[in-house]
Amino acid sequence: MKRRIPLMLAAAVLMSSCFIRKQDAQMQDPYPFIPPTQLIEAAEPAIPEYSKRTPATGETHFKALYQLSYGGDNAEAYWSPDGKRLTFQRSDAAHGIPCDRIFSAPWEQLTDSNYLPELVSTGLGRTTCSYFMPDGKHILYASTHEGGHTCPPVPGSTGAYVWPVYSSYDIYIADLKGNITRQLTKEPGYDAEATVSPDGKHIVFTSDRSGDLELWIMDTAGQNLKQLTNGLGYDGGAFFSPDGKKLVFRSSRPKTDEEIARYKELLSKGQVEPTRMELYTVNIDGSDLQQITSLGKANWAPFFHPSGKKIIFSSNHKSQRGYDFQLYMINTDGTGLEQITYESIFNAFPMFSPDGKYLVFSSNRNNGGTRATNIFVAEWQD
Repeated sequence: MKRRIPLMLAAAVLMSSCFIRKQDAQMQDPYPFIPPTQLIEAAEPAIPEYSKRTPATGETHFKALYQLSYGGDNAEAYWSPDGKRLTFQRSDAAHGIPCDRIFSAPWEQLTDSNYLPELVSTGLGRTTCSYFMPDGKHILYASTHEGGHTCPPVPGSTGAYVWPVYSSYDIYIADLKGNITRQLTKEPGYDAEATVSPDGKHIVFTSDRSGDLELWIMDTAGQNLKQLTNGLGYDGGAFFSPDGKKLVFRSSRPKTDEEIARYKELLSKGQVEPTRMELYTVNIDGSDLQQITSLGKANWAPFFHPSGKKIIFSSNHKSQRGYDFQLYMINTDGTGLEQITYESIFNAFPMFSPDGKYLVFSSNRNNGGTRATNIFVAEWQD
């Protein structure tokens, strides 16, 4: 589930209007092999100088930094298994993208501000949380398009910041041409936030099918479902550890009677309040649940360091006014907290490339004073 603070709304991107992709409902293979001749492989481009950015003082883990998008609202960029491509979501109402839609492209092509990435989702409804399948030629994502062709309404102002939990979200697999090859969930209610295990055997996702927002796991054919978490509260945004044995996720976990009543009231309206979240880990069989952070405020968008011994995440726990989200890293036992980014008031959705050489993340930095959120890739050094 892509979640961002309200200040990150659309600005200009160079993008033509979205168009509808066809669904092939007859295909039996969950994500059939596509011969390379059917795909357009981009030539290795030279990275333009204007895409290079200087890391801020204190960003010592960034050996180099590159900007990959230029305006609009771009987020949740995740690597292909070979580390050559990214899948991400983008919105920009001024340029024909009224709400989040899924795109994909070779990451080095994206450094060219004139390059237009290909649309992977249908161009209908709202989408979230795309992730590459193990073959690198199919993408997993959630979409509301079967519940309506227009973008679903966002919650009205209630005096508090809330995230919508759309009951029309279901999880799909599409090829890089945008053809849906399989629908993985069909249950009534919210099914989204899906990611894939490193060995390609499992998919974890968030669902309210049991009456609360819990983590569930299934195989890549959408079978053998199992509920992993059971505590009251929103459990979501899960990712697998490099060895595929553990998950890291964010959770709201209300404690007091007032917090519990508030959580249940919002959930009944299809909403959650994300202002207080901590990070947890759990084994993929649901055992050994561990709380990793106790920082207060919103700690979210976690991802394992390639070593499997640390977790990188976004947090505003140091902020005095709520909107200063920086990236931090912490040991899996909750020790050794380290700040990673120091620029702009929003940095989130970090993901290491499969070889550990790069970190992709979204940030408000270098947006010319607009509300644009762009994608950046940092050459990582431990």
